[in-house]
Amino acid sequence: MDKVRFIYNPHSGESTIVTDIDKIIKVHQKYGYQVLPFRIGRGVNMGDAFENLDESCKYVLIAGGDGTVDLAVNIMKQKGIELPIGILPAGTANDFAKYIGMPEDMEAACEQILNSEAKKLDIGKINNKYFLNVASTGLFTDVSQRIDDNLKNTMGKLAYYLKGLEQVPNFRRLKIKVSSEHGSFDGDMYLMLVFNGQTAGNLKFAYKAEMDDGLLDVIIFKAVMFKDLIPLIIDMLRGEHLEHENAIMYFKTDKVTIECHENIVTDIDGERGPDFPLVIECIKNGIEVLGVNIY
Repeated sequence: MDKVRFIYNPHSGESTIVTDIDKIIKVHQKYGYQVLPFRIGRGVNMGDAFENLDESCKYVLIAGGDGTVDLAVNIMKQKGIELPIGILPAGTANDFAKYIGMPEDMEAACEQILNSEAKKLDIGKINNKYFLNVASTGLFTDVSQRIDDNLKNTMGKLAYYLKGLEQVPNFRRLKIKVSSEHGSFDGDMYLMLVFNGQTAGNLKFAYKAEMDDGLLDVIIFKAVMFKDLIPLIIDMLRGEHLEHENAIMYFKTDKVTIECHENIVTDIDGERGPDFPLVIECIKNGIEVLGVNIY
């Protein structure tokens, strides 16, 4: 019997995955799969989930948020495991899962995965770490890192917004140097995002991004006057902000270098990223994903 390694975080999002486990197993048994569950949590090494896998394991099913998926992908890359992955959106934001078209209903998501062919998608690499959705730095980028897990699981997305409001008094210009063959920036900014996906915090920043073009989408929010931010916000609501050249610098590239001496951190899909300087590159066809429904 074919097998699937099922990695789940019982505390992700609103912890609903616990009540969905029976549905997940039922759907897989219908298709002739044996589910091998691995529960992750505090004090558990996810790397153990990938030990003793043989050729009978056909794919890895990951239930959790963007950070959980990133961790699994990084471990797979470190161990040289080339199995396809399937993603069940069980976290708070689930930006990557939503972008590839995964239903929130777990039974429907499993059906979509099991009735699909694996698709090769790009992934990002920031120094020695991999990411699926977005790497960022600047104001508000460490909001997720500052939220207590219990608060995040209890209040969901509202916890992000409340924590973001706490950082408004720290609103300031940040000096940064960005270099690539396709665009460069040396000046003051508020926020910088490098997308492999399209959304962050359920906001579609990179609506021109494609996940199989071998390119990352770089968006820099320039440190303009506050009065100039109002038209930008209006354009964001319309989904036209990437054309707002006065306040935003936008370009696509396969590799970008970032230097910064400000006292700020980096973020990878809600988790702490590496320190500066950064080299961020696109790994074309870096991962095989099941259930993709974006075209």
